[in-house]
Amino acid sequence: MAREVLVVLHSGRGKNRRTASAIARRLAEAGIRLRVLADEWAEVECDGLPDDLVPRTVDGLPGCADGAEVVLVLGGDGTLLRAAEMARPVGVPLLGVNLGHVGFLAEAEQESLDSAVEAIIDGTYAVEERMTVDSVVRLNGTVLNRSWALNEVAVEKGSRERILEVVLEIDGRPVSGFGCDGVLCATPTGSTAYAFSAGGPLVWPQVEAMLLVPSNAHALFARPMVISPSSHVAIEVDPNGPSALMDCDGRRTVELPPGARVELARGAVPVRMVRLDGQPFADRLVRKFDLPVRGWRGAPHTG
Repeated sequence: MAREVLVVLHSGRGKNRRTASAIARRLAEAGIRLRVLADEWAEVECDGLPDDLVPRTVDGLPGCADGAEVVLVLGGDGTLLRAAEMARPVGVPLLGVNLGHVGFLAEAEQESLDSAVEAIIDGTYAVEERMTVDSVVRLNGTVLNRSWALNEVAVEKGSRERILEVVLEIDGRPVSGFGCDGVLCATPTGSTAYAFSAGGPLVWPQVEAMLLVPSNAHALFARPMVISPSSHVAIEVDPNGPSALMDCDGRRTVELPPGARVELARGAVPVRMVRLDGQPFADRLVRKFDLPVRGWRGAPHTG
């Protein structure tokens, strides 16, 4: 039975499709077959492969990566978050190759694609677990929705005209209430995404914590908070105010009626990510954000 790799592709660019074709041929040379999504692969040309190594289509539903060695993500962060839905339930690691813009979640860039593919072939990569956030929406004790996020769960106002009034609860105790555009509960992985744009801190992925980041809050005490990963958070929506929205990773959205309660806790199931070169997170920050480091002389030498 051939080894298999699931490829999740941002197929909107011709360059991406050509890259996917080249990867299919290189992996086939190594006896590795691709799983692909039919709509993404419709315009990818990879004729001439042996019959037993022709890419086979899967449905793209959660768990469709079951039995694959790796999910190879060709695109940006949005593509990786989509792939995480397929990989997380079955514990298959994600290897992101940035073919987009910033691509902060990606492990490799276009120029290092060849070495990333060789690492898959040789099995020379490490895997780390990234914590997630589980969410439960209740109304008067009735569960309306259950979901999860790798980056963040955002509770946001449903209309531009109305301020969202919320009360925050941490570990069963009220902490603060205020009007705002929204509140984010982010993981360290998500600290460089929406939470960063909302004024939250950057948190190294190795740190286990949850971030609470109010967005445009009308209150003196509405600063970002870094809390224990074992804490339980609740965001209560004013029962006399407008409805709101809960958005998980920009992928899964549910309407929150007035009086809804969003309960958040560390996810029961992490997302597994491939690491290739052990590059320090500081180097990634500098590269992705083009940070100024000129003048750095390094640690003083002793001896």
